Amino acid sequence: MGKLFRFMKIYKWPALLVVVFTFVQAISQLYLPNLMSDIVNEGVMNQDIAFILKTGGIMLIFTLIVSACTVIARYFASRVSVGMAKDIRGAIFSKVTNYSLHEFDKIGTASLITRSTNDVTQLLNVYIMMLTMLLAAPITAIGGVILALGKDVQLSWIIVVVVAIMAILIGAVASKAIHLFKSLQLKIDKVNLVLRESLTGIRVVRAFNKKEYEINRFDGANKDLTDTSIKVYKLMGLLIPSIMLIMNLTTVAIIWFGSMRINSGDLLIGDMMAFQQYAMQIMMSLIMATMMFVMLPRASASAKRINEILDMEAEIKDPVNPENAGTQKGYVEFKNVCFRFHGASECAVKDISFSAKPGETTAIIGGTGSGKTTLINLITRFYDAQEGEVLVDGVNVRNMTQEELRSKIGFVPQKINLFHGTIAENIRYGKDDATEDEIVSALETAQAMEFVSELEDGINSKVAQGGTNYSGGQKQRLSIARALVRKPEIYIFDDSFSALDFKTDARLRKALEKDTKNATVFIIAQRVSTVMNANRIIVMDNGRVAGQGTHKELLENNEIYKEIVSSQLSVEELQA
Repeated sequence: MGKLFRFMKIYKWPALLVVVFTFVQAISQLYLPNLMSDIVNEGVMNQDIAFILKTGGIMLIFTLIVSACTVIARYFASRVSVGMAKDIRGAIFSKVTNYSLHEFDKIGTASLITRSTNDVTQLLNVYIMMLTMLLAAPITAIGGVILALGKDVQLSWIIVVVVAIMAILIGAVASKAIHLFKSLQLKIDKVNLVLRESLTGIRVVRAFNKKEYEINRFDGANKDLTDTSIKVYKLMGLLIPSIMLIMNLTTVAIIWFGSMRINSGDLLIGDMMAFQQYAMQIMMSLIMATMMFVMLPRASASAKRINEILDMEAEIKDPVNPENAGTQKGYVEFKNVCFRFHGASECAVKDISFSAKPGETTAIIGGTGSGKTTLINLITRFYDAQEGEVLVDGVNVRNMTQEELRSKIGFVPQKINLFHGTIAENIRYGKDDATEDEIVSALETAQAMEFVSELEDGINSKVAQGGTNYSGGQKQRLSIARALVRKPEIYIFDDSFSALDFKTDARLRKALEKDTKNATVFIIAQRVSTVMNANRIIVMDNGRVAGQGTHKELLENNEIYKEIVSSQLSVEELQA
């Protein structure tokens, strides 16, 4: 957790104020029992009303000082802790946005969400306690011991015995709690994972009548979390009553043995009352320490999980001395490229070599799992090839900044992602300063204006999270418009026409010819009708290029392409 304290540097002055006011509060609180002892010993026994009023007034002033310092210290402690939590969440989000797809797969989306929320909350709670209690507890405990000894050394054996018992109790509970808290965070991850999968896949769940199965799956994860939580809070539930019992027995012991010393004339009543107050302050300090011990194991587990994110180096980084692209615009070239996923023994794509230039459409076709999307992910640098080079505008993508590379690309992914907001806001995701005319133009080219114009608010119509209030074909067209408004050098359409009917598909491809005539276009598709007019068709099979050429050339000399075509087109269509 120590690494996370670097965030406190930003709030060092508010934190220093917390230290100052906590110190004043602790010292003032220690002085109160001494004043009470003087009132009883001097004022009450001598019936000196003036002394009682004077000392009582001083006690009132110190009480107000304690109250004011406590409030101010708590206020600044909350400001510092909440600010640090905000910065940690920001640091996590910033780090995660730089992750490659491999890091996402390694940690998991559900765990990333839990670490950004629940784990940060655990740290927030412990930071507040550390700022308000960690300083006050030792001052009160040490000061209380010293002042108690000053009142009566003979009774101090009670404090020694009690502190020893509480230390053993706290140590035993903390040793068991730390393992349970680590397990608790993992089980929260599991509940988050099951819940997220069930909610995002609700249509599939209902379509296959798996509601009961998902309920049982969630109940299992939830029960596992509940059982672990019960074990934790049983342990904590045993600790607090035990401490309260010890405190009450301590009070009884002080009064019992103190009264004996008062009878023998070795102790004054006021000193015994002050000794009791100091003992209670020492006990309260130990309770604060106990609360810290309760929180620290869980916070420590959370800190390790957060540090795992912050310390994980992204696999894909910007070069130290990036190269700027030359005068070439939109040129893409693969040179003997090989790529394998982490842990895989076989290459997902191997020995890939081809080039594409502006004004050309390169289509990639092949069976499921043949490596089509993987190939495109190397251009966008979602992954880095282990062998060979991927060049954009004559520069190896490894030698360009990711921002510069991706600013050249208009990408329409296979899985459509629309964000909560309006249609216009989603289109402007491709270009921040896009005008309304540019948005409308992009929508018209994408054949989306025909349904957008029918909406009550037009381009300002609402988009639900994930675009669930639109059909698959509508979402695809909005996603295509988002890429078109950018007017990039390179367009990548990753199976972006699959939800469109043939008529809309044909109109869209014809409209695209005008908007993309000066750009390099990549189309990944399953439909032959979508790719047959491309300048170059690359046929993928088991991660290798099985053939390149035009539709006519491949029909004549490529068996794999011929099989794909014959499975989709009739004899009459082939001869046409």
